[in-house]
Amino acid sequence: MDPLSSTFAALADPTRRAILARLALGETSVMELAKPFDMSLPAISKHLKVLEHAGLISRGREAQWRPCRIAPDSFKQVDGWLGNFRRFWDESFNRLDGLLEEMKAEEAAKAPPRKRKTSVTKEKQRGRTRG
Repeated sequence: MDPLSSTFAALADPTRRAILARLALGETSVMELAKPFDMSLPAISKHLKVLEHAGLISRGREAQWRPCRIAPDSFKQVDGWLGNFRRFWDESFNRLDGLLEEMKAEEAAKAPPRKRKTSVTKEKQRGRTRG
């Protein structure tokens, strides 16, 4: 499997996305990552292996502590791939904005001129103006 496919496959699982969201706050241990999930430690370890294989996380070893952290390279690849679509949508929305502005201008040109309403308060009608 190519790296991009591996990354998207890893991101397809909601548990793995939740793990990544937690790791976005900073590195932490496997035990801390497992706390919010109703699953066994081996199940969490399997998710971590998938994330590690996809290059989304890295795991270290500091004495008895095995911290997990985000590995940004795979995210950069995904962002680069998605960038093409981001440009497509930005250009499409810009064209749509331009079309809507043209349509508003045409409508404004066709519409008869509006009469201005003068705002007269009840006090002025009665001859009681303030200051």
